[in-house]
Amino acid sequence: MTDSRPLVISCPLPRTLDLIFTPERLAGLRARYRLVETVDEELATLPPAVLAEARYIIGQPPLSEATLAAMTGLRCIFNVESNLLPNMPYDAAFARGIHVVTTGAVFAEPVAEIGLGFALSLLRNIHGAEADFRAGRELWGGDGNAQARLLTGAEVSIIGFGDLGRALARVLAGFRPRLSIHDPWLPEARIREARARPVDLPTALREADVVFVTAAVTSENRGFLGAEAFATLRPGAAFILLSRADVVDFDALLEAVASGRIVAATDVWPEEPLPRDHRARALPGLLKSAHRAGALDVAFQRMGEMVLADMDLIDRGLPPNLCKRAERETVARMRSRPVSRN
Repeated sequence: MTDSRPLVISCPLPRTLDLIFTPERLAGLRARYRLVETVDEELATLPPAVLAEARYIIGQPPLSEATLAAMTGLRCIFNVESNLLPNMPYDAAFARGIHVVTTGAVFAEPVAEIGLGFALSLLRNIHGAEADFRAGRELWGGDGNAQARLLTGAEVSIIGFGDLGRALARVLAGFRPRLSIHDPWLPEARIREARARPVDLPTALREADVVFVTAAVTSENRGFLGAEAFATLRPGAAFILLSRADVVDFDALLEAVASGRIVAATDVWPEEPLPRDHRARALPGLLKSAHRAGALDVAFQRMGEMVLADMDLIDRGLPPNLCKRAERETVARMRSRPVSRN
C-alpha cells in the first residue's frame, strides 16, 4: 500500500530532533509525515524520487541550483539553526513560491531577560560585589554603592529593533526608561509605536546611560561599533552586547572597558570557545557570559511547536504564521555566523 503522507527531509544540525521537539510532538511529526533523516552534505545525494517528493526541509543545508530544481514538491525550508546563511539560491526559491523561514524568534525573550540581568548587574555591580564578598573585601551599606545607578527612568538606547529588540523593550517597560531606538531598516512610525524615540546612531550612543546592541550582522555593518562609537558613549555608560560579536570591533570594546570609561557585558565573542589566555577573561568592568543567553530547553522546544504549526498551515494551503519568513530584499545581506557544532 502506498504511503501518502507528505515527505519531510530532516537535517537540523546543529540541533537534533530530540532537542527541538518534545517526545509528544516528535511522535506527532513521525505519525503525520514520512521522515527522511540525513546530514547537510548528503542531502544532494538522496534518491531523485525522494528529492522530488519532499514537501519540507527541517534544517539549513547547502542547496545548489540543481538540487533545488530537483525538489519539485518543496514548499518550505524550516531553518532551525536560525542564522540565514548564503548557502542556497534564495532568489530561485522565492521565484517558485518556496517559503524560507526561521525559528529565531524563540530566543528573543530568553536573551532579553538575561540582557535585563546584565543591565541591573552593571548598574548596581551585583557581580562585582559578590566577588568581593567571596574575597573578604566587601563594602557594607552605602560604601558599596559609590558607583551605583538606577535603571528606573534611565536613558536607554537599543541598537537594532527586530524580535530581540522588541522583546527587550517589553521587559524594560516596568522600569519606565526614556527609550531611544536606532534601526535603519525600520520606518520611524514603527519605533514610535513602541513608545520610543527614533534616533541616529551617534545620538543613540551619546545620550544613553545604557546601550543594548541587538542588531543582526549584515554585509553592511560588520564592526560598525568601533573606537569612535565607544568614545561617543557617556563616561560610565553600560554597553551590553546581545546579538552577534561581528557588529563590534572587539579590540576597541576591550580597550574602552580597560580604560575605565565604560562598563560592558557580552554573551557573544569573536571566537568561541574563547581561548583560555584571552585578555577579556581577566578584564575588570566586563561582565562575561558564554553564549548561553538563549540556550534554554523551553526555547528549543518552542521551535518544534512552531514548525509543526506552520506545516499544518501550509498543508492547508495557508502561509506560515509563527516562523519568521526570510525577506527577498534583505536575506542576501545577512552575515551571522552559524552556531558551532562542536
